[in-house]
Amino acid sequence: MRDRVWVVTDSTGGIGLETARILVEEDAHVVTCGRSQAPRVGEALHVSADLSEPAAPQSVIDAAREALGPVDVLVNNVGTAYIARFDDLTDPQWDAMWQLNVMSYVRAIRAVLPGMCERRSGSIVNVSSTAGKRPSTGMPNYSVTKAAVLSLSRLVADVYARDGIRCNAVTPGPTATEAWLGEGGLADQQGDREDILAKVAAGRPLGRLAEPKEIAAVIAFLCSDRAGFVTGAAWSVDGGTVPIII
Repeated sequence: MRDRVWVVTDSTGGIGLETARILVEEDAHVVTCGRSQAPRVGEALHVSADLSEPAAPQSVIDAAREALGPVDVLVNNVGTAYIARFDDLTDPQWDAMWQLNVMSYVRAIRAVLPGMCERRSGSIVNVSSTAGKRPSTGMPNYSVTKAAVLSLSRLVADVYARDGIRCNAVTPGPTATEAWLGEGGLADQQGDREDILAKVAAGRPLGRLAEPKEIAAVIAFLCSDRAGFVTGAAWSVDGGTVPIII
């Protein structure tokens, strides 16, 4: 990881922040981005951006390239989720989530591909979800977008393997971030926060929510040379939540 240029989207909190922190500790040149201010974990560059806007992913990659050189690794982590009934969701809600959870990934990948292809080297990790493998009935549009991320990851892996580019996905289960723990978050949206969190934890074979650093550690591994023969995979980091063996 040392001296390589990494772009981690939505890296001002949660899984993205812990990923950036791990990479900085490994002497990587880390570019953070998001709507919030710089996380100040030792990043080489922070780019403020709303990645739901069509031009934003390209602008983040361009800023990274101009400041630090070609991007070696891309971690697509940005996303949003909320509780809803399938028949209550409107077209604008579907479209808004698709733009952030899927198209921001497509656009960021498209932005790094020319440089990676030219160097015949690169690694991409896309953060999906257990809901991409087994849909959550309480998060319909989120589940569909996260399934699309799995398909996108496999597609990029297949198309660009001979260009020396690896692409993998991780599928976290419920994780102890603001998305679940925060005021108005996924737990609050379903009832009493503490009761919901206890039920969610009990539904994992390991009996708890993941810690963000546990997801980040798998992301860092998949991007590293130690995973040099891993591509097209969807790594479950869910405490045994999804009962499948592949």
